[in-house]
Amino acid sequence: MNTDKLSMRLETVAKYVPAGSRMADIGSDHAYLPCYLAKNTGISFAIAGEVAMGPYQSAERNVQSEGLTTIISVRMGDGLEVIQPGEVDCITIAGMGGSLITSILENGKKKLDSVTRLVLQPNISAVSIRKWFLENNWELVSEEIIEEDGKIYEVLVGEKGDPYKPYNEKIESGLLLGPFLSRKQEEAFQKKWTMELRNWQRIVEQLESAGETAETIEKKQEIVNKINLVEEALKNEES
Repeated sequence: MNTDKLSMRLETVAKYVPAGSRMADIGSDHAYLPCYLAKNTGISFAIAGEVAMGPYQSAERNVQSEGLTTIISVRMGDGLEVIQPGEVDCITIAGMGGSLITSILENGKKKLDSVTRLVLQPNISAVSIRKWFLENNWELVSEEIIEEDGKIYEVLVGEKGDPYKPYNEKIESGLLLGPFLSRKQEEAFQKKWTMELRNWQRIVEQLESAGETAETIEKKQEIVNKINLVEEALKNEES
C-alpha cells in the first residue's frame, strides 16, 4: 500500500469522501489516504492527524515527498484536537475500534458544526458508531462490508439528518447488524454473522455450565437476544 494504491479497506473509505472536500483524516498513520485523495479526487484541503510521533513523522515525509504540502497539513494531536472549528467539512477515521472512534467524536463535538459528512471504518463494534449517530442526530446514509486478508471490515457514512430514517422501526437489529447491510446480506455479511453466531453459542454453553449468578444470567440473556436477532435476519434472507 502507498499513496497511489490503497488497501481495499481504505479505497472503500476514499470513495465516500466528496470531491472538493476540506477533510481531516484522524489517525492518518502514513497519510496514505489524504495523499491518495489529493492526487486522485480533487480534495481542496486535508489535515492528516496523528497522536504518535512515529506515524506523524512518516506522514510528514510522505506529504513532502509527494509535493502536497500546500494541500495537506500534517498535525500532531489527540483526536479532533488537530482541527480548528470550521476548518473541515468531512472527517474520516479508519482502523480503530468503534468505541474509540465514538469517544473521539464525543470529545471533539464542538469541531463538528461545519462537518457535513463522517466516513468511519471501525475494526470492531460498528454498533457503537450507529448508536452514537442515533444519539447525536447523525443519519446513517450508507454502509459497506468488505473482506480483505481474512478480516471483515465495515464502513459507515453519516450525515446530519434524521437518525431514525434508515431503520424502518427495526432499531435493535439495525443497530447491531446495520440497516443497509442486513437488507443486502452480501457474502462478507453472512460470513461475519455466521462466525459471530458460533462464537456466541459457545459462550452461552460455557455460561450454562457455570454456576448461576445474577451476572451470568444477565450476560446469557444479552447474548441470547443477539443470537435471536442475527438468526432472524439470516432466516429472512433464506426465505
